[in-house]
Amino acid sequence: MALRIDDKKAVVAEVAAIAAQAHSAVAAEYRGLTVSELTELRKTARASGVYLRVVKNTLARKAVEGTEFACMQDGLVGPLLLAFSLEDPGSAARVIGAFAKTHDKLVTKLVAVGGKQYGASELERLSKLPTRDEAIAILMGTMKAPIEKFVRTLAEPHAKLTRTIAAIRDQKQAA
Repeated sequence: MALRIDDKKAVVAEVAAIAAQAHSAVAAEYRGLTVSELTELRKTARASGVYLRVVKNTLARKAVEGTEFACMQDGLVGPLLLAFSLEDPGSAARVIGAFAKTHDKLVTKLVAVGGKQYGASELERLSKLPTRDEAIAILMGTMKAPIEKFVRTLAEPHAKLTRTIAAIRDQKQAA
């Protein structure tokens, strides 16, 4: 069923609003997937904070126009679904990558991050980016390491003295 002009405007407005707040986008060809497989992919995406939408390419081009994903406009060809990461940059790549491993018919075509378009080969690299919580944990560990080492260095002379005195005591008791 063809969309009326008002419906098309609503779709463009919805996708444009999501694209304006998204961190990254992945376009994948879904030709050959069944409805149940697409439903499974949508459930996984929803649980991971990823906006997933099948949109006509002309409407998708208009929706991403004026956003950092405008670089994708030339690559929107064929039956594509768009996945936008709303929580962290790698979430869409993780969802699409994991699903594509078990379903050969889902083929990644484009990846866009930070206003730049990348090929499908960059999906793996994007999916390995840490989540926000993981990045904070890495940063805190890096910030904490020098302080821990400093404290251990300060405590070592006392610990060495204690071990030496204990060794002398053990030696005298043994004699």
